[in-house]
Amino acid sequence: MEGLSDVASFATKLKNTLIQYHSIEEDKWRVAKKTKDVTVWRKPSEEFNGYLYKAQGVIDDLVNSIIDHIRPGPCRLDWDSLMTSLDILENFEENCCVMRYTTAGQLWNIISPREFVDFSYTVGYKEGLLSCGISLDWDEKRPEFVRGYNHPCGWFCVPLKDNPNQSLLTGYIQTDLRGMIPQSAVDTAMASTLTNFYGHFINNHAEFN
Repeated sequence: MEGLSDVASFATKLKNTLIQYHSIEEDKWRVAKKTKDVTVWRKPSEEFNGYLYKAQGVIDDLVNSIIDHIRPGPCRLDWDSLMTSLDILENFEENCCVMRYTTAGQLWNIISPREFVDFSYTVGYKEGLLSCGISLDWDEKRPEFVRGYNHPCGWFCVPLKDNPNQSLLTGYIQTDLRGMIPQSAVDTAMASTLTNFYGHFINNHAEFN
């Protein structure tokens, strides 16, 4: 796998890219969708001809529990209705792994099921955690899925200063779904996917504990 000859430096570069996104000034973002639980912003991506999305909301749970249900592992499938399978292909030290996962069709199957192979890294960030990832060029492909590509993405989770039993979850996502899809459909799907992500997480979080 190209780029993984030095896992530690690959992971550090990915982490630093996400920290850079996390420091982008507020006036660079434009609101894409807002619900009572979450706000989603977007700006043109510097990685591909699409958007970098930012999503943020408060979760009524502890940081470690939240990240355990977001990073690769069996807990993710318990609540994420978009994800239909998840397999760990390789494990590395320092909370790094390569995972393959599939997603369900979206928008009445205008967007057909997708497959992704991502490098994932979870690391401490300030008083909380960062779980981040990026897709890899993985040779083995399954014909029943279109192979999507995640440019650097990740989730920052930190406890609220005035209530450590609640956490602020901030995500950065820039997914190239590939295939022949109208850009308007992609934009609609991404904003809805992120608001649904928070909605499903919040609705199910009581079952985690």
